[in-house]
Amino acid sequence: MGEPVETLEGWWVLHDFRRVDWQAWRRWPETDRAAAMDELVRLVQGWEQLEAAHEGDFALYRVAGNREDLLFLHFRPAFDELEAAKTALNKTRLGDILRPGYSYVSVVELSGYLAGGKPADPRSPELRARLEPPVPAARHVCFYPMTKRRQGADNWYMLPRSQRAVLMRSHGAIGHKYAEQVVQLISGSQGLDEWEWGVTLFADDPLAFKKIVYEMRFDEASARYADFGPFLVGTRLPGAELRAYLALR
Repeated sequence: MGEPVETLEGWWVLHDFRRVDWQAWRRWPETDRAAAMDELVRLVQGWEQLEAAHEGDFALYRVAGNREDLLFLHFRPAFDELEAAKTALNKTRLGDILRPGYSYVSVVELSGYLAGGKPADPRSPELRARLEPPVPAARHVCFYPMTKRRQGADNWYMLPRSQRAVLMRSHGAIGHKYAEQVVQLISGSQGLDEWEWGVTLFADDPLAFKKIVYEMRFDEASARYADFGPFLVGTRLPGAELRAYLALR
């Protein structure tokens, strides 16, 4: 039987993807559209103030491709606050236009694999900063879920803990190589969502996403022991620019 590794948890995370029903939106009277946009902008700009009060954080992104249109990314100190944020959006006038798309629930996680076997003090300022981070200011985001494989000889959970630690240190070294280009946020989701982890990457140049993911594919921890879900990439959309995004002319 494999031995579990200790983890430390921080902010709760909700990736709330939405599709804009543009056809329905065009049918609204102009005055109704203006009132709905004002309401949504107030909600989003309120969320954008959470980081200053250390009550979580929030960012909004335009999503590339046709699968989704927007990503509402929430960091919160309590699980119930994720549901409250989703419901607050649904209750706005524009909640009828912002159709629910893909979503992912998880919690910021630090793994004991990379701690060198040393006990970590969860109260230390350095550790709290990693467990309760702000949303990075980078222009672009890339999100994907992943799971460790459990198939035949490629069963991650049956490997000795020491072997898993070696593999994860090698995997982490690739991430460190890109530290100046990409900020990585790992959030655990065992028992919370369909996959086991969510990976959120932040960068000013989206090409960095391709580079880091491609290089990691050759690492044994990924090549042999990992399965990946959909990749969704977007561009930061400040609340102040939301009206322009939703404007029809």
